[in-house]
Amino acid sequence: MLDVTFIRNNPDIVKKAMVNKGEDNPQLIDEVINVDEQWRSLVEETDNLRSESNTKAQKIGELMGQGKKEEAQEIISYTTKLKEQIQEKEEQLRSLKQAREDLLLQIPNVPHESVPIGETEEDNEVFKTWGEPHGEDWRKPHWEIVEEQGWIDFARGAKVTGAGFPFYVGPIARLQRALVNYFLNRAAEAGYTELQVPYFVNEDSARGTGQIPDKEDMMYEIPRDDFFVIPTAEVPITNFHRDEILEDEKLPLYYAAFTPCWRREAGSYGKDVKGLNRLHQFDKVELVKIVYPDTAYDELESLREHAESLLEELQIPYRTLLMCTGDMGFTQSKKYDLEVWSPGQKRWLEVSSCSNFGSFQARRMMLRRRKDNSDTEILHTLNGSGLALPRVVAAILEIYQQEDGSIKIPEVLQSFMGTDTITPTN
Repeated sequence: MLDVTFIRNNPDIVKKAMVNKGEDNPQLIDEVINVDEQWRSLVEETDNLRSESNTKAQKIGELMGQGKKEEAQEIISYTTKLKEQIQEKEEQLRSLKQAREDLLLQIPNVPHESVPIGETEEDNEVFKTWGEPHGEDWRKPHWEIVEEQGWIDFARGAKVTGAGFPFYVGPIARLQRALVNYFLNRAAEAGYTELQVPYFVNEDSARGTGQIPDKEDMMYEIPRDDFFVIPTAEVPITNFHRDEILEDEKLPLYYAAFTPCWRREAGSYGKDVKGLNRLHQFDKVELVKIVYPDTAYDELESLREHAESLLEELQIPYRTLLMCTGDMGFTQSKKYDLEVWSPGQKRWLEVSSCSNFGSFQARRMMLRRRKDNSDTEILHTLNGSGLALPRVVAAILEIYQQEDGSIKIPEVLQSFMGTDTITPTN
């Protein structure tokens, strides 16, 4: 959520940001400014009435002390009406405040000046490339490898639950576990505190990180209990300190968590959903930062480097994209995507997004720090995948496959796997 004062002082900047992000309703800015003006005017009126009521109350005491009961009674009758007016205006203030918040929740974050302006993924900029993409024609796509060996069972997953809920079997289940342990160990070495988090969150948590009112169609719901199933560990981790004032000595805070993630992927039908490319349930290690406002963009670069280092240690070729305004999402002020090379599919696959939200999430959550002078300041939040597993697994299978059908294990995973090779059984 943007600061209403910032919107009031910079309406053209916010309107331009909305257009650049593909939002077609910049009139929301005029609406929120209008409601805010009404609210501020009513605050002044209500304060004046309260002041008058307090003054009259003191006068009543003086008159009663002087034995002037009739004059005091007249003022009592007047102050009774004042209190009724104050109560009525307080109700109007609550209504206006709620209307203003409802409007603010519909306004996206303002992109950082370094973000390229564009409408689609074609307008994203390649920020970095690493490694040489494999291109041998004999390399198979991962779904052929795992189906031949029975290492991932998509059909039984569809039978038990539905499409997009696969079973991982034998060595690929162990590979997933190895990746989780490796990612969490590396996060700990980089200073992240590991959390185990709830897999269900309430509406306040979903609103706090911006999943609603923007991405409701992406989340699975449990209506009987008013819960959402987490689409990413970002949601519970970032809400860990919701409605708190943190002392400076605790900052910055770095957290990491491994969780399953569930996404309905509404609107994805018709896209390439074969194999592990797009699932409804998948595993991910998430990195979250809660930081000082003036360090947030430096923290984004280090977050990106943390995610990139994992791919480099796995020896997986990748590229880092700086996302354009129209392709980076409602809540972010700046975002990088990391994509790995899939030689079996001859395409790039996203495995991580690293984002800076500025104060956008923290303002919704009232996540603040205590400054030296006892004032409070809204903190800034960031998160990144470190990493999402399905496409990393797909890339390992396709990059490390051998012509005899075996799969070499990346060196950094061999101690977790207890072997250096997955040998085919069929």
